[in-house]
Amino acid sequence: MARKDRTGERKPRQQRRRIPDLGYYLIVTDTEGTERCYFNGLHENLPAEIQDRLVVKVIETKTVDLIGKCVKYTAYDAQYREPWIVLDRDQVKDFDQIISQAHKNQINVGWSNPCFEIWMFAYYGKMPVIPESWNCCSKFSQLYENKTGQKYDKADKAIYRRIKETGDEDRAIEVAESKRNQQIDAGKIKPSEMCPCTTVHDLVSKIRKNVSRAN
Repeated sequence: MARKDRTGERKPRQQRRRIPDLGYYLIVTDTEGTERCYFNGLHENLPAEIQDRLVVKVIETKTVDLIGKCVKYTAYDAQYREPWIVLDRDQVKDFDQIISQAHKNQINVGWSNPCFEIWMFAYYGKMPVIPESWNCCSKFSQLYENKTGQKYDKADKAIYRRIKETGDEDRAIEVAESKRNQQIDAGKIKPSEMCPCTTVHDLVSKIRKNVSRAN
């Protein structure tokens, strides 16, 4: 019988023994649907021969539990699990404090201001100034439908594939990096003040670089 890990998850013996040499990304997020579909889709769209060499595990929880849950799940095979939390500015009151606390706990952070959709906007070459999360989602929905011919659905398991095929991921990373530099050059330090801005591209870039090691 397979044993359980420290988080109570049951792991097959073969999976417990295998070390993903291209990385194990543990992603804990506080939203339902979008981030899970995006990152699961990113993994599923990797070459088949690489998928078992690079793990992307997404866990959803409440905002207040992001750091605790990430620490808990990292405890299992901590020597090669790379912890990340992914969250939106939206209406999160302690946004800056959560990010600061995560860094103190050696947890990477992929944050977006105002919301995750601002990162997906970048696939189409821009990150417009839209302070409100609801308005950002609405405008992205219109762009998404125009580009993909599909209604925007946060729970669409094909969301990553659709924006990857109709957009430009290399360009998205460039746009996101440029926007962050612009915010820093403007003297903004707190993530809550940096809008539009995201650091999700740091995680995506890291995964892509590790995949390129196999080629």
